[in-house]
Amino acid sequence: MSANENNQPSLIGGHAEYVKGATEAAIGNATGSHAWTSSGEQAKAHAVDTMKKAGEQRDSSQGYGAAEQKLGQVTGCEGMTNEGAASKKQVSSSWRRYRYQEVDTRIESLLIQRQQLTDELIANPYDIILYLKRALVYSDLGYPDLASGDAYRALLLTDEVLNDGFEYHEIAVETLRKYANGTIVDVFDHGALSEDGVRLAGSESRADPIALASLASIRCFQILALSLLLCGCLKSSYEFCVRGLAVSPGNAELKNTMNYIQTVGGRRMRGEITGPNDLPDWGMVRREVYPWNNYEPDRFSDVSLDFLNRELAQMAPKCCVKVSQLPILLGGASDTDSYEIIPTCNQLGVFAKEDIAPGENVLIEYSLVTANNRLKDAVCDACSSELPGLGPDSKAVNCPECYDTVFCDQVCFEKAQQLYHPAVCDKDVDSVAKDPEAREADETLHLLLLARVLAMAAHQGIHPLDVNQIKYIWGDFVDSKANEIDLSPKAGAPPEWTLPFSFKYNIETPFHILEKMDINIYEALAHHDIWVFNTLYSKFRGTASARKNPRDGRPDVAAVHPFWCLANHDCNPNVTWEWGGKMVLRACETRVVGNVEGGIKSGEEILNHYCDVQLPVQQRREWACGSLGGWCMCERCRNEAAIDAQSKG
Repeated sequence: MSANENNQPSLIGGHAEYVKGATEAAIGNATGSHAWTSSGEQAKAHAVDTMKKAGEQRDSSQGYGAAEQKLGQVTGCEGMTNEGAASKKQVSSSWRRYRYQEVDTRIESLLIQRQQLTDELIANPYDIILYLKRALVYSDLGYPDLASGDAYRALLLTDEVLNDGFEYHEIAVETLRKYANGTIVDVFDHGALSEDGVRLAGSESRADPIALASLASIRCFQILALSLLLCGCLKSSYEFCVRGLAVSPGNAELKNTMNYIQTVGGRRMRGEITGPNDLPDWGMVRREVYPWNNYEPDRFSDVSLDFLNRELAQMAPKCCVKVSQLPILLGGASDTDSYEIIPTCNQLGVFAKEDIAPGENVLIEYSLVTANNRLKDAVCDACSSELPGLGPDSKAVNCPECYDTVFCDQVCFEKAQQLYHPAVCDKDVDSVAKDPEAREADETLHLLLLARVLAMAAHQGIHPLDVNQIKYIWGDFVDSKANEIDLSPKAGAPPEWTLPFSFKYNIETPFHILEKMDINIYEALAHHDIWVFNTLYSKFRGTASARKNPRDGRPDVAAVHPFWCLANHDCNPNVTWEWGGKMVLRACETRVVGNVEGGIKSGEEILNHYCDVQLPVQQRREWACGSLGGWCMCERCRNEAAIDAQSKG
């Protein structure tokens, strides 16, 4: 093994450790946790030092090692400036001059490849090799989460090939057979796997799809392990490494990834890693309107506003939806609180078109996008309100096909039958993610909201992102350009990705839910790709409201009310709200600031509140970072923060 190869684990480990440090720091900033922030900054500093030392030992004439280059591109972390300058091959000044143009061209080319592969997969949904090819394109685009999803679908298909009793065995074998022709499949041209591919192509088994599926499974494990590491899902990455090494014990790439996991995990957990349960399994990925997402509507168009106002008229007759100018949320504390003019952005808002008296109902909204994570709890399956008491006069209605599913009245039963229930009726979907551990209560509710939207889409025969109840919700998306990895030789720190992600909740369990609904996860790719799940999760987070169980304080019921969340947050709200089957917005009797009389004048915006507005400004802003994605810049927060700053000198 060359000196260059000996140094690779150190260099790549440094890059991977930097990703984890950046993730920890982002969590600390979002939650206000000094411990997280401090741990993240220490990890980043240690990673930079590691890369500098490793870079000093490199042969500067050799350029990046293949694995190091991939990880460096995805992380774009600090330390790449010096280390990259020392190890990269010399580039001309003209190359630098056109670098940004070339990056744009490269991304455009990859997006074209992605679309071509997607079209091919829709036509050939059982093709293992196509999934692996698209996974590699996603990796090059900087979407390790989406790469993981494709690699997992491919891995499931290798199981179908290798087990003749599985449902899709025959079609998976036939689809793979066209590649078993004695030629080398390009997706296997990676590290030690290249030699295995050459040997297979020249052996007596070259026409055997079973042998090819076994080789493909190793490539799946490689992509899954490295991609999940880059997402921050160390436990899942570890488990796929173990599974891959069981198939190919000497695989160098899997061994290297295992070393990176141990290094990053030990640093993060501040101790020796003895097994997967010692490792964290949540990370952050890109939260954006994907470049290929054609389902996100122009929320400001006349068509969208007309639809929203027709719907709103039924639940808030004195209100209308219009474009509102909101202050841009900042990433953290700044000295702009005392500024008279601050930057703004356009969002939708709810406005009064007539005077509304103090204490008067502003909006009464009924939603079926609800979730309950208690198994067989006494709540309505549709609206999640408490079920009425038993007895001859009870209004509760049981589903005649799956008797354990109960609705609070005939209205909820009929709405459920119209919008979602037949897609899950008597299919045991309601047993998924129920009675979770306390630490997973929030995530199971988000998962079950996803399941409800998938059921609504399946029953109505539409794409999940076309479900009216979620279509117009803004998911706190970040512009794709801001999420991209800087590939230039002087790349700085990676972007702060903001969507929580885990293999279990974003890939594995959604597939399990679809299978319970009798939806073919391969043939339904166009409707049920991982980016679709991520987009829905983006819409739920920050807009879903939850109710805690009074017995143990855990959140056990959640709902998304699309018109309630159109009313923008302000820490001096003019409405208050309560949720019990229906979401009710009511005009405040008195305002928080100045204790002045409430009520809303015609033309004024409805100002909602998503947090406890009695908290001091620092705590309100810390909450906003976690829920809204940035530092609250409402007038009250700016005024109170400016006063606090003056009092502290």
